[in-house]
Amino acid sequence: MYRESGSRESVTKLDQITRWCEYDPAVAANESVRNDGGVGGSGEDDPLASSVGRQDQERANDRSSGSKFPVDHEINSKLYLWRGAAWQLEVDAVVNTTNESLDVAHSSPGLHEAAGPALAEECATLGGCRTGEAKITGGYDLPARRVIHTVGPRYAFKYHTAAENALSHCYRSCLELLIEHGFKSIAFGCIYTEAKEYPREPAAHVAIRTVRRFLEKHKQKLLAVVFCTVSSFDAEIYRRLLPLYFPRDKKEEEIAREKLPSDVGDENGETVIDERKIRILPGVPAISPRRSPCVADPFRVSPKRDNDEGSLVDPTFIAMLRDPDSRRKEQMERAAQLNSAWRRWGGLIGLSAFGSPPLSVVEEEALHARYLARANAVNLSDVAEMKIVYRGGEDVEGHPVMVVCGAHFLLRCMELEKFVLYVVKEFEQVIQRPYAVVYFHSAASLGLKPDIMWMKRLHQILGWRHKQNLKVIYILHPTAGLKLAVMAMQFLESEVWRKVVYVDRLLDLFTAIPREQITIPDFVFQHDLEVNGARGLGNDAIPRHNARRFQGMQSTA
Repeated sequence: MYRESGSRESVTKLDQITRWCEYDPAVAANESVRNDGGVGGSGEDDPLASSVGRQDQERANDRSSGSKFPVDHEINSKLYLWRGAAWQLEVDAVVNTTNESLDVAHSSPGLHEAAGPALAEECATLGGCRTGEAKITGGYDLPARRVIHTVGPRYAFKYHTAAENALSHCYRSCLELLIEHGFKSIAFGCIYTEAKEYPREPAAHVAIRTVRRFLEKHKQKLLAVVFCTVSSFDAEIYRRLLPLYFPRDKKEEEIAREKLPSDVGDENGETVIDERKIRILPGVPAISPRRSPCVADPFRVSPKRDNDEGSLVDPTFIAMLRDPDSRRKEQMERAAQLNSAWRRWGGLIGLSAFGSPPLSVVEEEALHARYLARANAVNLSDVAEMKIVYRGGEDVEGHPVMVVCGAHFLLRCMELEKFVLYVVKEFEQVIQRPYAVVYFHSAASLGLKPDIMWMKRLHQILGWRHKQNLKVIYILHPTAGLKLAVMAMQFLESEVWRKVVYVDRLLDLFTAIPREQITIPDFVFQHDLEVNGARGLGNDAIPRHNARRFQGMQSTA
């Protein structure tokens, strides 16, 4: 599907590019490898590579809720993914990523050189451009009729949401400007640069979902939107993410339900912080534009009458009548009182910080979104190799299983914050529906590893979906110290820890999770044999490559 440019003077027309609805990922992947001399893409899994299982499909057929991004063949016919520089396309407008001064040095590489000096001269008359905005000039020597200039945001993790929304506004401003001038086709390069440190994959999510939402509203006014990539890395990212937001059939739409991030923005693709929405008080009369806002008590709240027939007020707003900062202060005060009351008792079992401020659903959502964005932006392969947390198969009820190995958790060998990012990324796919957790305490220390206060914080980061959809936590080979710690944790966070089920033998675990559905380290089998003897392990449970060693241990026992 991808076409190489050949020379700078070459021109590619829209009818020479394959539409997204006709896109063949296998052909594109092969061409990407050839064009880059065998260099691969991002290394992430294709979201469409895993098929939906029979049980998942049956559950999917029973769902009545609609997809966030349903199949729309008309929209898909207007989308293109092309490998090459945007300024080589014959479209109505190409997008130039630049800085606030619109100077040549910070513009898309090669664009000014291809357009000629007249482009820079016109840019100098525009008075600059602010981040998130867009301005339009002539195309001059380019095959495109116009150039739309926009300024992408500088990324900082602390201001992730602001950067996300500024980037979304870049794409939307360009599209709005295109329609405003009566044009119908546009080519986007990647509006994020390494110089501004914006992580490429999270930025691609923002770009794709913003364009999707815009096309949903204005598809009759647009003929073509082209995503242009100049590297195999970016091409691979778009190849993986486009099916999530632009599914071409029901299978892709169903897979997208499982793979999409929990936060896909509002109707424009922007991230919304619910706590900062304008809160509308029930019973407040609307202020007429002809009246002064200072008339007698226009903001007085009238009590709701019993015979009121419903309300136009969003229930989520009603639940947020008080200022969020005041609510958070009250939460901290309550937590401090709890901490004071239980501090001495908690110290007896090693809980130095027994109480901490509880988070609202909105706060947990925002916290989870920040950690997930960061997890998608960093390389976590070194944490994956430690095999502390990994994905299993399904339990007897068809729920996916996550496995945690306590003995592998060694603080001296890892960065704890990086491990949190890995957990958030690995759990993201399973917490969207009911699932189970297996914790191997075999050969671990007496206490819970990681410690329970750290686990409490992790539950907050994983958020309400994790707490709601987690059905059971199987703890294999629990110790007395661990049971005491879990008992304390049930006072702190009963919603999660009351789902604990203690399992003393592997055979008991296999009644809930089939042996073939879970990868178990060899030392867990050894520990089970040492603790339970021959009654703890069945012949089918022992790995074949270790059968002789376990039989020898069994005879000595």
